[in-house]
Amino acid sequence: MAAGFKIAEPLEYHRSFLKENCRPDGRELSEFRTTTLNIGSISTADGSALVKVGNTTVMCGIKVELTNPLVEAPGKGFIGFVRVHQENRRRPASQFIADVIESSEVIQTEDLCIERGKLCWVLYCDMMCVDYDGNVLDACIIALLAALKNTKLPEVTINKDTGAPEVNLEKRKGLNIRKHPVGASFCVFDDSILIVDPTAEEEGLSTSHLTVVTDEKARLCVVHKPGGTPLSAEKLQECIGRATARQREIQKLVDKVIHSVKTAQ
Repeated sequence: MAAGFKIAEPLEYHRSFLKENCRPDGRELSEFRTTTLNIGSISTADGSALVKVGNTTVMCGIKVELTNPLVEAPGKGFIGFVRVHQENRRRPASQFIADVIESSEVIQTEDLCIERGKLCWVLYCDMMCVDYDGNVLDACIIALLAALKNTKLPEVTINKDTGAPEVNLEKRKGLNIRKHPVGASFCVFDDSILIVDPTAEEEGLSTSHLTVVTDEKARLCVVHKPGGTPLSAEKLQECIGRATARQREIQKLVDKVIHSVKTAQ
């Protein structure tokens, strides 16, 4: 009977749970799904991570290459591209992740310069949504942060005689991660009921979506709201507060996983 009601009247089915301050999957309105993380799983990448947020799974791989600095930025390296591969994607996730990298200042492109005007690193960020069940943006940001922290750059020196770069693959160092951005996504039902970490079904039934990205200093990096009904200032502040708490939780998870990998090596 319940299964038939869910199929025939999916919105009313969800409302029957929401009025009891819970959701069909058993979570409270403000409860995130279980989040797990693995790093270094792509052997061909210079850094990688695999993230699961509930049934949503995202893999991120980072590749680095030597190149010439851009003419307009001779003392900087740069991000070559950020791509998010997702079938039937509903949001421009690639541009969103690129905006997060830039606005959060997770890395400083000056740190990617090897010799001003001559040599620098370029980073390529590829993400793939392996399984989709809502809230892909949060999963992408976690995967990106973990993959960047897992990335190791080989030692590079410039030969004084030939001027050619010499790469030592045996000696590597990590990227200088300046900030730790983490996202928290929300949906609004009936213009008033706020839920966190929505499933794909909840996203489809809601009247508004919002993703808030903050860093470890509670600095607001990005607020992404792709249309929908407006949100009150009070609701927005509530979202920012929950996003700040989520940032602390995810940073602890990322640091714990990276520490365990270093210990095992």
